[in-house]
Amino acid sequence: MDMVYLDNGATTQVDKVVLEEMQRIFTTEYGNASSIHHFGNEAREDLEHARQVIAKSLKCRNDEIFFTGSGTEANNWVTKGLAFFFKKQNENNKDSSGNYKGNYIEKNHIVITKVEHDCLLKSCQWLETQGIKVTYLDVDEKGFVDQQLLDRSITENTFLVSIIHGNNEIGTIQDIHHIYDICKKHKVLFHTDACQSYTKTDITSEDADLITINAHKIHGPKGVGALYIKKGLKPIPLLHGGGQEKNMRSGTENIPAIMGFAKAVEVAFDEKKKNIDQMTELRDYMIEELKNMKCVILNGPEGDMRLCNNVNLSFRFIEGESIVSLLDCENICVSTGSACSSNNLEPSHVMMAIENNPERAHGSVRFTLSKWTTKKEIDYTIKHLKHSVEELRKISPLCDDCECKIDKK
Repeated sequence: MDMVYLDNGATTQVDKVVLEEMQRIFTTEYGNASSIHHFGNEAREDLEHARQVIAKSLKCRNDEIFFTGSGTEANNWVTKGLAFFFKKQNENNKDSSGNYKGNYIEKNHIVITKVEHDCLLKSCQWLETQGIKVTYLDVDEKGFVDQQLLDRSITENTFLVSIIHGNNEIGTIQDIHHIYDICKKHKVLFHTDACQSYTKTDITSEDADLITINAHKIHGPKGVGALYIKKGLKPIPLLHGGGQEKNMRSGTENIPAIMGFAKAVEVAFDEKKKNIDQMTELRDYMIEELKNMKCVILNGPEGDMRLCNNVNLSFRFIEGESIVSLLDCENICVSTGSACSSNNLEPSHVMMAIENNPERAHGSVRFTLSKWTTKKEIDYTIKHLKHSVEELRKISPLCDDCECKIDKK
């Protein structure tokens, strides 16, 4: 079989109609949106059209969408931009002696979970070196945050809660609607990273104050993302320069990529129900075929609270990297977790959060489907996966007394 690509959680193939739209911009409407001649006007119209498309998809105002270079940039902008906004506000509310005026309470605390994407975790870890306090919430064995624990973790000093919507490794979909209600009760801002869940679930501006999305997880180009910022919020910009994006994100707009993003969104929403149903059916079929293998554990939940395209399994007594390598020899592309940290020998922080078990973490493999994945490809993968696991267990010294009962003769 030709290549079977089941690493769509890392990135997706660009849709042909998206590529055609980008080629049109590259060749006929290649102006700078800040220029005042007709080419610039065309580029500016394209930019605002794309903004309108994405705003419509999130049911928000056009002027609440800001384009970025990636989901990583958007997540960093949320945490750092808001941290420095409130740090400035804290300073402005001190008197000449350095004491806070009246009843003002310092805002210097963020609440996140231990299963966030690396870009958000590491930006918060850096903020701790700048005096910001961060609470890292535990999750249960399926990856869900305890909402009562969240409620208790928010203090009078908290200014932001950030919880990923659809987990990029194990597919857990958090109940962000109720999480947002908790945040509103405490009058705390809520942000969610929806890069994996966008177009695969129902998420709108009614679910958060800030939402991160990107293009390359939905068959759009790499190098472009967007941040929904509720009207009235003013995170400090990360980038200063020519004042693009209403002085919030300077830098010449990548119009071809932004228009590709918008086209990918239009296609995704036109096909949304069909694609979700198709991926869900194949996901559930794959899980049923594999979860009863000896010494195999499904990571994350089953059913509606799992991303429709995500299957993550741990294979005891063997390394996930070895499975990935053997499958690659059969032209099957999968991963051991987040592509951003796939070269890191440390166990996945997401896997360690759901169970502090390095063996289980190192034995995990992630399969992520797309709208183009077929049952024939899944059957081919299942066949070679089972064979690969059997071969690896034959040479695993840890399997000698396990219930796999591998015949090593």
